[in-house]
Order: sequence, then C-alpha cells, then structure tokens
Amino acid sequence: MQNLPRIVAIVNVTEDSFSDGGRYVEPGAALAHARALAAAGADVIELGPASSHPDARRVPPATQIARLEPVLRGLAGEDVAVGVDATEPEVIRYALAAGVALVNDVRGFPDAALYPALAESEASLVVMHSLLSGDRATRDDASPEVVLDSIERFFDARLGALVRAGVREERLIVDPGMGFFLGRDPRASIAVLQRIPELRARFGRPVLVSVSRKSFLRAITGTGVDEIGAATLAAELYAARVGVDWIRTHDVKALRDGLKVEGALGEKV
Repeated sequence: MQNLPRIVAIVNVTEDSFSDGGRYVEPGAALAHARALAAAGADVIELGPASSHPDARRVPPATQIARLEPVLRGLAGEDVAVGVDATEPEVIRYALAAGVALVNDVRGFPDAALYPALAESEASLVVMHSLLSGDRATRDDASPEVVLDSIERFFDARLGALVRAGVREERLIVDPGMGFFLGRDPRASIAVLQRIPELRARFGRPVLVSVSRKSFLRAITGTGVDEIGAATLAAELYAARVGVDWIRTHDVKALRDGLKVEGALGEKV
C-alpha cells in the first residue's frame, strides 16, 4: 500500500454505545482513553456524545454538549486533531464553534439551515450515507442492489447541495455507511466495501469507512462484540488494500500494526 489510510479513533462519551457504553462517559476516563489512542497512532480522536445504534436512547443536545465540553477542553492544545460525531444541529454548531478538525454526521448533514455555519468553518465534514430516516440505525431489510443505488442517489444530491451552499469540496469526506446503517443484510456492507475504488472514482472525494465491531461482521462470523476484533481488522485491512482514505476504528493499535505489516509485505527485499 503506497498511501496508508488515516485513522479516526472512536471515543464514545456515552452510556449506551453498543460496544463500550459507559466506559468513557466520565471525563477523566474519556481523556485517558483519548490520549492512549493518540499515542497508539490515531490521526483524529472522534468524540461521540450520543449513540446511533438501533436500541440507543435519545440524548438531549444540552446533555451531549455537557459530555463533550470537559473532554474538548482537556484535549485542547494537545498534539492530535479532535473531531465530533453528532447529528443534532445545536451540537454540530457547538463543535464548530469549539474549533474541531472534523465533524461526522450519520445523517449526512440534511439540515439546510446549518449550511451557512458549515460553509464558514474549516472543519472536514464526513458526509455519511445511510438508509435511516432519523438519527439511529435500523434493522430493515435492503438488498445490496438497493443499497448501492441509494448511495449513488444520496451523494449526487447531498454533495452538490453542500458545495452550492459554499462548503469547499476539498473539505468533504464520503462515508457510504456500514452495518445496520445499510440494513440487516450483511451482503450490503460487503458489496459496498468491494466497490470502494468505484466510489472514490465516482464522487472524486476521499472515502471513510467504519467497519469496527459492526453488525455485519458479527452476522458473518457468529461472534459477539467482545470477540470481533479479528474480523474487524480483516475488514479494515481489506478496505486499506482497495484504497480507502480514512478508517474509523475502536482499536487503533491493532489497525496501525496491521498496516505496518501490510506495508512491509509489499516492499521488495
């Protein structure tokens, strides 16, 4: 691999995340975890103040901001970029005002009223596709063909809308979605991963994937979330081999080590 993907490290400051809910909701624990992930090689620390899995509880924007504020303050001035994973406009506005380097919206920034603030900021924007109509994943059925068609239609419309609103195209990162965001059928996520090169060529933007501990890997392997690390790494390294630009993960060290080995294996001796 000539160009290694950049790594976005997940830090869930939530009570009910599907894989680590409650572990890092306390600011001290979140800061310690974020610093450990940065030391392991993360390019961006992404803070998530509310979960988006199908069974997640709704969290008021004020509560989300209260969860973010002490962690953002604690990471200010440290040698790592910080991002926020949020869907509520109030939370996104707060993150932009706080000067985060990246904002990730699982709804793909649907609120036109937010576009002036997005255009004025310098943050990179992860524009994520999903089949959801709200801010949480679903367990609906969708074939790979339906999902791939949805991805094309979504990015054609949304990327164009953001650019017309004044968001510079070079700030946009494409995320096709994974797992329950693409429905219950694991074949949809597999089909999307196999088409990463086509997505990059089709939309002309960097592509981010987030396969870490996702439902489609658990469905394929029959493995619980606590034992899904090997399957996660296999999917992440495949994504890297086919040219993904960003990988969002829980386990930075495993991914960084895997990328190093893949790189060494590709060198001539």
